[in-house]
Amino acid sequence: MSMNIAIDGPVGAGKSSIADEVARRLGILHLDTGAMYRAAALHVLRSGVDPQDEEAASACCEKANVSVRYDHGVQRTLLEDEDVTGLIRSGEVSMATSAISRWPAVRARMVRAQRELAAAADMLIDGRDIGTRVLPDAPVKIYLTATPEERARRRYEQNREKGDATPYEQVLQELNARDRQDMNRKTDPLRQAEDAVLVDSTDMTPEQVVDAIVRIVEDVYGKQA
Repeated sequence: MSMNIAIDGPVGAGKSSIADEVARRLGILHLDTGAMYRAAALHVLRSGVDPQDEEAASACCEKANVSVRYDHGVQRTLLEDEDVTGLIRSGEVSMATSAISRWPAVRARMVRAQRELAAAADMLIDGRDIGTRVLPDAPVKIYLTATPEERARRRYEQNREKGDATPYEQVLQELNARDRQDMNRKTDPLRQAEDAVLVDSTDMTPEQVVDAIVRIVEDVYGKQA
């Protein structure tokens, strides 16, 4: 039985870091779909295209060569064969990503690529439409979230560690704006799949979240997972 796990949730929920550790514990690959969208957004910015221009941005993304490879189980995200893993987490790229991810043509292209990757290997995929769109038949679906205030606090602390002095109030404001955009977009909005298990990490440590998700997976796939 192939293993497909879908984790969805809002920005700042810790999906990527939690998914990395869950995948490591289970001995499977983790696909960070957000990184793929970010690479496409970086291509749009580098091409001088307005991410808010649906037609131009969609055409630009269609031409973007976005791929992933794994080094010792860790995803590296490539754009035109350039490793851009360390270049796609800036605020500018984040805003461009939020913009282009609204466009149906962009999402359709990414969904195709993500399904192909999931079909080729046991894989945990995280994003905002995995359980509802990319892997609607995944045996395990998780919706990982926390309160906006807690997610903003975590993002604020991460920023501080990187030398980013953006005030907490601004981080919270931007996070709420991203939530509204993700949850209200016309194409594949962020929502909890009907058969997804809700994991609210507001009062949990990362280790507790990982343990909870691993238990959910083992309930479906057995301890051999």
